Amino acid sequence: MRAAVLREYSKDLSIETVADPVCEEDGVVLRTLACGICRSDWHGWVGSHPRVKPGQIPGHEYCGEVVEAGPRSGWAVGDKVIAPFILACGSCPACRSGVSNTCPDQRLPGFIEPGAFAEYIGVPHAHNLARLPGNMSPVLAAGLGCRVTTAFHALTDRAALRPGEWLAVHGTGGIGLATLILGRALGARVVVVDIVPEKLDHARALGAEAALDARDGDVAQAIRDLTGGGAHVSVEALGIAQTTNASLQCLRPLGRHVQVGMPAGKAVRMEIDMGAVYQKNLALYGTRGMPAHKYPSLLGMIAGGLVDFTPMIGREVGLSQAGAELAAFNGPMPPGVAVIADFHA
Repeated sequence: MRAAVLREYSKDLSIETVADPVCEEDGVVLRTLACGICRSDWHGWVGSHPRVKPGQIPGHEYCGEVVEAGPRSGWAVGDKVIAPFILACGSCPACRSGVSNTCPDQRLPGFIEPGAFAEYIGVPHAHNLARLPGNMSPVLAAGLGCRVTTAFHALTDRAALRPGEWLAVHGTGGIGLATLILGRALGARVVVVDIVPEKLDHARALGAEAALDARDGDVAQAIRDLTGGGAHVSVEALGIAQTTNASLQCLRPLGRHVQVGMPAGKAVRMEIDMGAVYQKNLALYGTRGMPAHKYPSLLGMIAGGLVDFTPMIGREVGLSQAGAELAAFNGPMPPGVAVIADFHA
């Protein structure tokens, strides 16, 4: 099969012919219909993700059509499915208690084993897969990826966002846009922060009540002034110290900070304003992925017309363009996310 392979950090991906994936007993092999390109892929591409090594096929935001099904997979050839990026075992205490995104025996295509920047992908633990709704395009389904699912879990479970609350979103990349769209659908008033004027304009068009340029001064104070005392919930969507501290400092007393952006490299250990946490009695939540059992709730919102994620899709690209899209993360990105939709180009 044709695949894009990481051979050297921060170098263009190598388009190669590699061995087809093998179907496991509890898994499937998918013909990849679409795959999102995510900042987490970029962390692996530059070498700051501790699990991604040269030789890896990236890609963890994918949907596909079953071309081979293991006897314990629960799927049939021809089924079209969406995959969470965390493939949980299904039998450990974490899985049995409904928090499969914390499964200690999880499988991670795109990080540890071959991912979906390829014509086909082997998917173990196929009980995690969700059926692709008939009216949803594969490009949109792939665009949901880890961004929308992580944002959905962050807001509905970790932060327990309530209608009428102020939600601050620091960073308007894929996760930030997803958080904005979901926050609006859940009845929150949303203010976003970025440094790219085009992305701030895009956020306003998607319903943000305010869109602040972080270069214009003390953005945390600006949010406190705008919201009459601070946001109730603040989501950090980049994984760096500057935005993490702004997220903490913009909250009102008893506010909830959710760390959605993945700290990597030197940012794994950062200096944060614990004084704000202490003085304002703040709650800090980490979140990564979403339990697979929550997919029907999210897909139901989309199918019911309660939320529209199509404005998130910025570009459809060919497989050979994936490396250039990863390189673009080195600087300010244009609005929207990129999705590989052609695996022959």
